[in-house]
Amino acid sequence: RISVAELKQKASNPAVVEWVDTTARDPLFLAEIKALPNTVPVPSHWSQKRKYLQNKRGQEKAPFELPEFIRATGIMDLRETGTHPADMDGPSLAQQARSRMRPKMGGMDIDYQKLHDAFFRWQTKPELSIHGDLYYEGKENVTRIRQKDPGHLSDALRHALNIPPHAPPPWLINMQRFGPPPSYPLLKIPGLNAPIPEGAQWGYHPGGWGRPPLDESNRPL
Repeated sequence: RISVAELKQKASNPAVVEWVDTTARDPLFLAEIKALPNTVPVPSHWSQKRKYLQNKRGQEKAPFELPEFIRATGIMDLRETGTHPADMDGPSLAQQARSRMRPKMGGMDIDYQKLHDAFFRWQTKPELSIHGDLYYEGKENVTRIRQKDPGHLSDALRHALNIPPHAPPPWLINMQRFGPPPSYPLLKIPGLNAPIPEGAQWGYHPGGWGRPPLDESNRPL
């Protein structure tokens, strides 16, 4: 049987090789199929001993929420009518007299123009998965990387790292020494290959942005 290390050396895309691929009838052919673009992988729970979604037992399921364009029609107010504790005791005498004078004919107290606009003008598509994106246990708890920009520090991250205003991130000095991250060689990083923010200063004092970038003649850019 071929080893995992040898299979990764022979495969065109070693990242798709798993330890169970060595038990296949033709491991090299399997690795080539998995490396092809637009191929849908086999769900990862095929080799698990426990049942599918066994870990989700006992977890509290969030209640269903109507989309925003439907809530804008005011349908939630109509659904909540009669569920208030003051409405559970039955109609009062004034309400009974009012219902005899102006009885309701079964119509809905909703603007039908809003209802039409909600479904034909403001309706939005739900978030769908792309081709080959399969569901796995805990997928809803995974951080969505597509909503994050590399190099951008959010206010929550700055607060967690205790970075004062106009101060650089703590890894800027090492980036000036060793260069940008290998995965993002063309990323514009302030203080490394992009200008620093207004109000910031170069230097190695607390809050300083280290050494300014130099050109071929050792002159600041």
